[in-house]
Amino acid sequence: MTTGEIGAWGEDRACEYLTDKGYRIIRRNFSSRTGEIDIICKKGNMTVFVEVKTRRSSVYAEPRDFVTYSKQRKLKSAAKWWLSLTKSYDFPARFDVIEVFSPDGLYGKDFSINHIENAF
Repeated sequence: MTTGEIGAWGEDRACEYLTDKGYRIIRRNFSSRTGEIDIICKKGNMTVFVEVKTRRSSVYAEPRDFVTYSKQRKLKSAAKWWLSLTKSYDFPARFDVIEVFSPDGLYGKDFSINHIENAF
């Protein structure tokens, strides 16, 4: 399995989770000059920018620990670009992290999700 395949699988699980929780998926894998946002969604009038981290375990570190300050800056910059393109400055926005744990590996049925709202 490639890193891209694992990431896409985790993002698929995250989208299913968000949809089940009442979020509307707007865009996946939005790229700008400064970074990429895995998922952009809405719940009510809130725009939510989501970073997804998929791991088999948290032995070395929690997945959220890989959303470094540098990564946060890139996500914020990409989000500003998205908001300027969609002219959505008047609506509230937040940054979430979704951790997908799949101890059985890719396509494992025994996976779990941890959704961290307002992560940074």
